[in-house]
Amino acid sequence: MRNYLKHFINGEWVESTGTNTIDVINPATEEVIGRISDGTIEDLNRAVAAARAAFPSFSQTSKEERIELLNRIADEYEKRKDDIVEVVMQELGSPITISEKTHYNMGLSHFRQAAKELESFEFSERRGGALIRKEPIGVSGLITPWNFPTNQTSTKLASAFAAGCTVVLKPSEETPFAAIILAEIFEAAGVPKGVFNLVNGSGEVVGNGISSHPDIDFVSFTGSGAVGQKITENAAKTIKKVALELGGKSPLVILDDFDMVKAAQIAISNVVFNTGQVCVAASRTLVPKSKHDEFVEAVKAILPNIPYGDPQDKSNIFGPLVSEKQYNRVQGYIQKGIEEGATLVSGGPGKPEGLEKGYFVKPTVFTNVTNDMTIAQEEIFGPVMSIITYEDLDEAIEIANDTIYGLAGYVVGEDREKIEKVAMSIRAGSIRVNNAPPEMSAPFGGFKQSGIGREWGSYGIEEYLEVKSIVGIPS
Repeated sequence: MRNYLKHFINGEWVESTGTNTIDVINPATEEVIGRISDGTIEDLNRAVAAARAAFPSFSQTSKEERIELLNRIADEYEKRKDDIVEVVMQELGSPITISEKTHYNMGLSHFRQAAKELESFEFSERRGGALIRKEPIGVSGLITPWNFPTNQTSTKLASAFAAGCTVVLKPSEETPFAAIILAEIFEAAGVPKGVFNLVNGSGEVVGNGISSHPDIDFVSFTGSGAVGQKITENAAKTIKKVALELGGKSPLVILDDFDMVKAAQIAISNVVFNTGQVCVAASRTLVPKSKHDEFVEAVKAILPNIPYGDPQDKSNIFGPLVSEKQYNRVQGYIQKGIEEGATLVSGGPGKPEGLEKGYFVKPTVFTNVTNDMTIAQEEIFGPVMSIITYEDLDEAIEIANDTIYGLAGYVVGEDREKIEKVAMSIRAGSIRVNNAPPEMSAPFGGFKQSGIGREWGSYGIEEYLEVKSIVGIPS
């Protein structure tokens, strides 16, 4: 049992001013594996005050000092590899292999990448008679999601530290333990007191408190659109800057010259990755009408061979959904797809045979989906694929863009000209071609209702900076 009933404030583990706690559930077993403090506004105020007091000195540290700090953090992070892998497996239900190869490694990569970006990052430049300076924005409130408890947390923290900002972090109450290990890593790496502060608790109290706090200058949030809207409303009261990474309903456009077996493999691996709990999941698969039957047959042949189940089994590639609430949400969408007339290719309602314990769902594929159906328009956040057919590239692009979201898009094909046409035409923040791996230095963020601002690499650092121009300095 992991009981973490203290917050990390001003370089120390301190008791909460409240007495309430929140249970953390292992989604594979449905058992309580630990508890955290349910933080109060008083706890948050202490953390903000510590961050505010630390800002003047930390904001004046040199680029070289912050590079050294980020590398020390990464070194300490590597020492805690086994702990991070285990805790993500337990609190998220991520299979141990995925916890290591994806969750652990992506968290580490953001600290290393931020240090690398700083080496060439320019905080000042001359434009005519003006000196242009980029200065730390101030105390930053970070609110992170449950689906990537290392990746999304590390990218925000690495960028904030690189920019010279102090922070207050509220991780998801469903997957808080990875952030607690990060606090221990920062302590070991010698992050100055007050630069990093961790307050656990609910979104209603701590999250709303961060977004409306008058002494927080910037809020970075990853999560749902509804919560993002609330954060924006709260932040507007003090005219604070916000960066939002919200939902997605990303299209995977399969061109007619691509091998349909390979296309099916890419489509399935994308939609089941992290049990479909991925904001950039390619949940809408757009297939040429002439290739539909061939693609569906390939899907049917591949799906039965996908290993999933117990996260402790290294052969499994996905596990349970994170919570009972999320399980019920996904089940509701599967039922809605059936009711609206989509055809089940595989999967469907209920739990997989032999996995009655835990929040497991069947990987589900629908065909005969039209883009006006609920399952084609709303973010499901589970391993559910909707197959939509198109006649020509113009129709494929029209369908791909027919959504309120614009976080990501995917194209698989052989013809460079066609690939470029689709990639350039999809209204989304990041496009991946032929299953190319992510690029850590490239910006990550969305168009439309998928968010505001960018993360990763130098673009992530920019979010934590204000721009000042100075003219007329005597020579």
